[in-house]
Amino acid sequence: MLYSDITELIGNTPLLRLDPRKHGIEGAELYAKLEFCNPFGSVKDRIAWGMIRDDLPGITSRGQTLIEASSGNTAKALQVLAAMHGIRLRVLTNRTKVREVRDALELLGGELEELPGLSECPDPTVPNDVFGAIEKLMAESPGAYYHTSQYTNQRNLRTHHDTTGKEIFDDIGAVDFLFGGLGTTGSTRGAATYLRAANPRLQTIGIVSTRDDFIPGIRSEAELWEVGLFERDFYAEILPVRSADAVDATVDLARRHGVLAGPTTGAAYWAARQYLQRQPPAGSVPRRAVIIACDRLEPYLSYVRQRRPELFGQARGAAPGDRPAGALSAGARPAGALAAAGISVTELASLGPEAPVLCVDTRGSMAYRIGHVPGSVNIRDDHLEDMLRQGFPFPPSRTIVLICPVGEYSGRLAASLAQAGHDAASLAGGIVAWRDAGLPLESGLAHGNAGPGPKAPG
Repeated sequence: MLYSDITELIGNTPLLRLDPRKHGIEGAELYAKLEFCNPFGSVKDRIAWGMIRDDLPGITSRGQTLIEASSGNTAKALQVLAAMHGIRLRVLTNRTKVREVRDALELLGGELEELPGLSECPDPTVPNDVFGAIEKLMAESPGAYYHTSQYTNQRNLRTHHDTTGKEIFDDIGAVDFLFGGLGTTGSTRGAATYLRAANPRLQTIGIVSTRDDFIPGIRSEAELWEVGLFERDFYAEILPVRSADAVDATVDLARRHGVLAGPTTGAAYWAARQYLQRQPPAGSVPRRAVIIACDRLEPYLSYVRQRRPELFGQARGAAPGDRPAGALSAGARPAGALAAAGISVTELASLGPEAPVLCVDTRGSMAYRIGHVPGSVNIRDDHLEDMLRQGFPFPPSRTIVLICPVGEYSGRLAASLAQAGHDAASLAGGIVAWRDAGLPLESGLAHGNAGPGPKAPG
């Protein structure tokens, strides 16, 4: 079939029946709505086009810049569409993206501004939020921006109602269960609203990450308060999923079903199997369940590698807390070396400025400038991962203390470094624990020697 514009390829994605012999759910037909078949690679292609399509003439005539809060797929789709129509896009985010998504945005020419706050290691002390930053920019320059506002825009819901939900019904008729990750909540609410016209008993199951974990593309239940489209009563249940289970299910989908979907889809697949296996038998007619496969696997390989390095032929480092306090990692370690499992804020502060310890803050540059452990240096998390792949620039004998918002990410990375023979530790509780202990924070880019924190040796 011949098409004359790339937007004609948005929607009408395939619905794949997953082999019941492989998913193992008794009395259920499980389908995957393959949203990664959209031209820009994700379910967000639908809403990116749906939010701006009708207003394009006015946006271009007024010379407006699109502005959006996005952690990846919406920004990518908007950037392609904006570039096609000679429009600028400004993206603000406080959720650190996996490396491949950030690289794609930069390659496409997106203007990306990363604020401090939520990252792979959630920081509950956000000094300023992305929505407030957008409001401030728009107030300072009235009329200069067109805010697509995916988290509050009713066109998000309407697009999924008119397209995603209708397509599912046209393919298989009435549906009993719909499973989808909760980001903006638009795909689940919009599609389910259409499907409930045919089956009012449809159960919509929202998928979130556990509160202390991170799965790209979805929020934790604690974060849903800031999503304007979210309605708790709309969902029969909201299931939290651990990243480890999401990754395992992602690999299972690829190996058993040939579905190369990202970890958000893996989380939905894992939750669907768990949920449906708990349901009572429905008689002779199989129940119909659909999961939304929202994007592809390839942009998340670095994320999967970080959590499951053994899948890539690498040794798996111990997780934070696997070692008792004071234990040493395998291999030769100098006397008095720090434990890879963690060092407390009290221990770090007591080392003093003369200690031969290099503190590395892994947060974004803006969060680092607002406040960091005195004497620490700033190497962003994705840059550190590059260093690990290409050869860590510090000798194994150098003691490294990694610092992130609450100690989750830095703990995993410290364990990996320790596994490779480095004398590495993670600051337990991260920058939040340091602040809550009443210890001084240094601001700006200077690496001074103020306060009790150890100085980075030259």
